[in-house]
Amino acid sequence: MIFFTSDLHLGHNNIIKHCNRPFSSVEEMDETLIVNWNSRVGDGDSVYILGDLMFRNTVPPDEYLRRLKGKKHLIVGNHDRYWMKDADLDKYFCSIDNLLYMTTGKEQCVLCHYPMMTWPHVHRSYMVFGHIHNNTDQAFWRLIEQSEVMFNAGVDVNYFFPVTFDEMVANNIEFKRQAAEAAERAET
Repeated sequence: MIFFTSDLHLGHNNIIKHCNRPFSSVEEMDETLIVNWNSRVGDGDSVYILGDLMFRNTVPPDEYLRRLKGKKHLIVGNHDRYWMKDADLDKYFCSIDNLLYMTTGKEQCVLCHYPMMTWPHVHRSYMVFGHIHNNTDQAFWRLIEQSEVMFNAGVDVNYFFPVTFDEMVANNIEFKRQAAEAAERAET
């Protein structure tokens, strides 16, 4: 099975407040994210991590990585370089890329930490990204909101679990619906 996830920010205390995550401490967040991951992902499954796996963590990267099941593929995010130098990357990752073209078996996908407004094969592939968490306040949101081929793999949109492609699509549709309703309420 193939799963997607992004922006776990393991070890990052401030992300709880920044993204309004439902955790009382970084320890609770880390443990929940790891348990959620391992409840879905088996050792033979592939997980595409679209960046920002950890940030400002005091726990050594290898302690997190050894606990996460599956064949891990990292798409490097803006916060990953900080912990990558302290981890045994070859031991834990099948691949490390800045941008990756892949297939789920039926969908062609371009994976990048950052949402791109255009990409190769845009008419026959999907853009899977992270980076923006659950932010709908920036100008870029209008373009993402209107797109039917751009999907956020971030845990803040996907209920803090790694997700299949179909689950990610459903979660993004629901997130967009809720964001539109919230914007409508704010205007009235």
